Amino acid sequence: MPTRRPINIPVVAAPQPEAETESNCSGNELVALMVLGDSMQPEFTEGEILVIEMGRPASDGAFVIAEVAKEDFIFRQFKRDANGGWLLHALNPAYPDTPIAGLEIIKGVVTHKRNARSRKTVKFYVEQAGQ
Repeated sequence: MPTRRPINIPVVAAPQPEAETESNCSGNELVALMVLGDSMQPEFTEGEILVIEMGRPASDGAFVIAEVAKEDFIFRQFKRDANGGWLLHALNPAYPDTPIAGLEIIKGVVTHKRNARSRKTVKFYVEQAGQ
């Protein structure tokens, strides 16, 4: 099986409307990304669609999108390390954990996933408003 190389997917903010409009939304943008590779198996498999709330504060155990280098993003689980710091954890033990120096690299939190082949298969990872 050929080795897969990561694909850089730029995350950019949507342009803001010039006129102030009243909204019930939190102001955080939702984006959808497809899982590529096997670093987050068995929980996340290649081809599943993730819905990410950009700008949402991450808590210990959350699945996040982080910018580990300029325009180089990674999907991992946000966890405390043994020294009280933070790291990005791959669920697949074949991939190493990535220690992080600050929380500013966390760009968004996975709210739910959907299997691309099934419209009815949805799994939520954070509490949704109104639940």
